[in-house]
Amino acid sequence: MTHHTPDPRLIVVADTVHTLDPARPHAQAVAVTDGTITAVGDRADVAGWRGKDTEVVDLGGATVTPGLVDGHVHPVMGLVLTAGVDLTGVRTRGELVEALRAGVGDVRGGEWVRGWGLDPNAFEGAPITHEPLVTALGPDALVHITLFDAHSALVSPRALERAGITGPREFRSGARVVVAHDDAGGRPTGHLLELEAMDLVGDLLPPEAPADRRRRFRDLLQSMAATGLVGANAMDFEGGSADLVVAVADEEAGLPIRLRFAPFVMPHHGHDHLEHVVDLQRSAGRRWSVDGAKFMIDGTIDGGTAWLAEADAHGESTAPFWPEPARYTEALRFLAAHGVPTVTHAIGDAGIRHVLASVAGLDERPRVPHRVEHIETLPDDLVAEFARLDVTASMQPTHCTHFTRADHSDNWSQRLGEVRADRAFRTRDLRDAGARLALGSDWPIAPFDPRATMADARLRRTAGRREEEPVLPGQALTALMALEGYTTHAAHAAGLGDRAGTVRAGARADLVAFGLDPLSADPDEFAQSPVHLTVVDGAVVHRS
Repeated sequence: MTHHTPDPRLIVVADTVHTLDPARPHAQAVAVTDGTITAVGDRADVAGWRGKDTEVVDLGGATVTPGLVDGHVHPVMGLVLTAGVDLTGVRTRGELVEALRAGVGDVRGGEWVRGWGLDPNAFEGAPITHEPLVTALGPDALVHITLFDAHSALVSPRALERAGITGPREFRSGARVVVAHDDAGGRPTGHLLELEAMDLVGDLLPPEAPADRRRRFRDLLQSMAATGLVGANAMDFEGGSADLVVAVADEEAGLPIRLRFAPFVMPHHGHDHLEHVVDLQRSAGRRWSVDGAKFMIDGTIDGGTAWLAEADAHGESTAPFWPEPARYTEALRFLAAHGVPTVTHAIGDAGIRHVLASVAGLDERPRVPHRVEHIETLPDDLVAEFARLDVTASMQPTHCTHFTRADHSDNWSQRLGEVRADRAFRTRDLRDAGARLALGSDWPIAPFDPRATMADARLRRTAGRREEEPVLPGQALTALMALEGYTTHAAHAAGLGDRAGTVRAGARADLVAFGLDPLSADPDEFAQSPVHLTVVDGAVVHRS
């Protein structure tokens, strides 16, 4: 009895296919059936593969690669974090005033004005206060702005009053309500650091209508697909996330890209929550699954809430987000013993050291490697530990290129001082030491477009700004390393190296076609490359 191999549903043809498969690195044609790549070959093979119902897409001089996967995004939380006026382009306090006035228009009494993406460097070294908010909109306006790192907020005097905040507040996690240094009465400046302080005002914000939320979520994922993304690691699954994801996934079109969720585990969570996170690992649907747990061992350097071995220039960033770090280690051990891959935000040197030591103390290697996110200032002696412990380094090159400067004049570098700022975002050192390096954006902290992120990873400056001096150019990745960070390394980081991240028979049919070749094009030009086609699970989800 002979078995008939079904005809391919789709054949993608292009002059260049970078398969990232060592057995056959180059090809020109890829056949897809039922979500799986069934054949890889040359143009001459297409006639023999083609069936009467096969769609053949010939992209001529385009370059096809495995589809790209973002290592770190917040697609559900980001809907809240990106509400209101986009302030990502603001560079001074004057520009902040202008942007709020231009973006808001007429505000009726009692309505909230919201903004997002504000870089603290806009305050040009001065304290971060609500003074520009009052200047722009008056003393009675209810204003809530999420700063660029999403670990801090800036709110107006009326918003503080509405939340009942009249003086300093500190939390065991290191969160705090910032007060004026020159005010004996402890007058709040409007600057709220870390989630517990932010929630004092954030919990007062009106929720978005469910239909609007679904539309924005669908549009966001479709926009991601249009840049070549076929999937993302979502540091999300709080509140109504599950309902939102299921609602969009169950629509006829479904989710445009794959989402792999990691719910949060916070210091105040007890054992019941850990068991709940274990149970959540069984949750999955069409193009989405829960596979992991997200921790935070510290906050941010810009906000003075990272965990450094020695204080920053302001005397801050000396404590972990977990007041008892041993409890973090216990929680990590519990989840690892139940097969849950962990993901830990660790920015400061002491934080990174504690996470790696916690992983080193585990009894066995996990089915999916544990991950450390961000890794912003890394001491020499820890570089080799990532490969030794088989821990994935998950990093965001645009955090370096967008928010720090080569001359160390930015807030991040000023707080750290020259020695620690010179250990910034050591992507190349980690790769050269044999580490697995997943790249991503941390959207909405930075734009999700992987073309620009890969370009910045090679340039160590913002793509398209040739006048910028690169930040630690010795940490630049090669073109292949940058592509691997979104493909082969991303797949291995998710425990999917045997069936994703390459173009070969038997692998997932997740593909992207670029107008320019990511391995040979000038990186400044590649950042603007057309994306002709994105294929997820064998289906065309974007076509230019």
